[in-house]
Amino acid sequence: MSTLTVEALCLEAAKFSAVESRHPEPLLYGITDGKAVGTYLEQKFRLYLKEQYEFLEGNSASGIDFPGLLVDVKVTSIKQPQLSCPFKSARQKIFGLGYSLIIFVYDKTDNSTSRTATLNILHTIYVSAERTADFQMPRGIRNILDNEGNKDDLIAFMLDRNLPVDEIEAANIADEILNNPPIQGFLTISNALQWRLQYGRVIERADREEGIIAVYRANP
Repeated sequence: MSTLTVEALCLEAAKFSAVESRHPEPLLYGITDGKAVGTYLEQKFRLYLKEQYEFLEGNSASGIDFPGLLVDVKVTSIKQPQLSCPFKSARQKIFGLGYSLIIFVYDKTDNSTSRTATLNILHTIYVSAERTADFQMPRGIRNILDNEGNKDDLIAFMLDRNLPVDEIEAANIADEILNNPPIQGFLTISNALQWRLQYGRVIERADREEGIIAVYRANP
């Protein structure tokens, strides 16, 4: 069997999306729990890949689905395209999650006659790791740097935006920013015990921004 690469993962995600969109699934009929739908699709995609490829499988320690590729799979409804994500560091909101994402965006329909459900995959999007930061935080930081902002300005900005850090950590991050200005991210990341990732912008910007690739789109 071949070793799974990011390129192969994206190619197979596109094929899987097209096939799954035509599949009537009795197990999902009447299910409204988005987490259950997500678990179903993630497991099915992993089994689909295991028929052709060798890869390191994720576990609770790694926290992502494909740790060997540093890629995590997210499954979300078009009705509310957002999901939670493990919080590791406030730096993730500025510099990115530290891994890439493949996001399946579906619209679920139930057929009461056949008592099956169909997950119509509308978008499958690959977001490279360097684009997984929040949209507003790096934009605000880059504006400060463009306007001759200094360390104090950066600390004030982070604290004003309620980044979950104390002043010492904010100062450390400010030093890091001055040495390594962040790349523009395209997620919306809300502060919580877990990050809340919202995907509306990456759906809009796929194929229009470097590092955000529309792997698959449903025919309109």
